[in-house]
Amino acid sequence: MSRQVTFEQRVEFGDCDPVGIVWFPNYFRWLDAASRHFFISCGVPPWRTTLAERGIVGTPLVSSNANFSSPVSYDDVLLIETEVREWGKKSFVQHHRVLRLSNSGEAPQLVMQADETRVFAGYQEGRLRAIPIPEDYLALCS
Repeated sequence: MSRQVTFEQRVEFGDCDPVGIVWFPNYFRWLDAASRHFFISCGVPPWRTTLAERGIVGTPLVSSNANFSSPVSYDDVLLIETEVREWGKKSFVQHHRVLRLSNSGEAPQLVMQADETRVFAGYQEGRLRAIPIPEDYLALCS
């Protein structure tokens, strides 16, 4: 069983398009925040610390696949469940499930799912490159 971390996000009026539906790029902003929250929750230091101590800039996105199943509007509260489904040498695949909480006590409703491939990155020879995932970070997050 992989470790799962939940991140809460309230949808604001400014997150929506003129008809009141969340503008889809905002989901990717929230998934990025959920991804970072996953690592912080596992005990990985903030990126500014990993940069200073190990030269790790962060975990940039390499690819993404998303499926939207229900519209979301302002004042909705979302839960983003994040887990790593696959660890590679330099890359990993995070799976996100975005659920809308109900005001009436019903079960949360799935509104979006996404798989993201990310890499640990650092500068080598002046260029940003994928680097091996540190073993201690892998142990913290597995």
